Amino acid sequence: MELTGKTALVTGATGGIGGETAKLLAAAGAQVVVTGRDSARGAALVKAITEQGGAARFEAADLADPASLRALVEAAGEVDILVNNAALFPMGPTIAPDTGDGRGGFDTASFDAVFATNVRAPYQLVAAFAPGMVARGSGAIVNVSTMAARIGMAGLPVYSATKAALESLTRTWAAELSPSGVRVNTVAPGPTRTDMVLATMGEEGAGQVGATTLLGRLADPKEIAQVIVFLASDRAAYLTGATVAADGGRTAV
Repeated sequence: MELTGKTALVTGATGGIGGETAKLLAAAGAQVVVTGRDSARGAALVKAITEQGGAARFEAADLADPASLRALVEAAGEVDILVNNAALFPMGPTIAPDTGDGRGGFDTASFDAVFATNVRAPYQLVAAFAPGMVARGSGAIVNVSTMAARIGMAGLPVYSATKAALESLTRTWAAELSPSGVRVNTVAPGPTRTDMVLATMGEEGAGQVGATTLLGRLADPKEIAQVIVFLASDRAAYLTGATVAADGGRTAV
């Protein structure tokens, strides 16, 4: 129960990596604020956590909506651990193959929504919660990136760009906040068996990407969540500004 007395906010927690992270944080003693867009799934996760003796509550939020984001900050209160996990995961080439007119594979609204959720929201959440962490002299921020931020993967231009931006922000936030006791790190997963990945890539497509890793398979969401919780805990007390590759060795060679 190493996180007893800590409050953790996990974005995008209604499934996949975020859901498993919320469960593990609660099992370690943290009071978890679960947030996402699906209230039914959020309620189900809170029920699962509380039935196991953990403490959790759900706050619905659409991180692409500034008003909804502000309401989440107000509802969450003081936060000791912030996990920026929520993301939109679109696939599509830069140049749409059906037109070939150079307009690109994403319209402006879709492009802006991905950056709003994947970059602007983490930035604003850190800006909102980091001052309290600094005042208390402790805190942990864990951002969730992807191996696609480091390697070129056709069809992921916008998603990979947002995650590369998040990794850059991690380094900047570490430089700004860590002298005051707030650690900031990133986990960069490889292909993971989540509903979002399977819905976008399909079982066959996801499996093909998983086969390119040194371990030759997809990750289970819990395997990534365990790395996140480690970085949030005092066991990682000397880690800050790092991007930890949890990708089955895909970017190692």
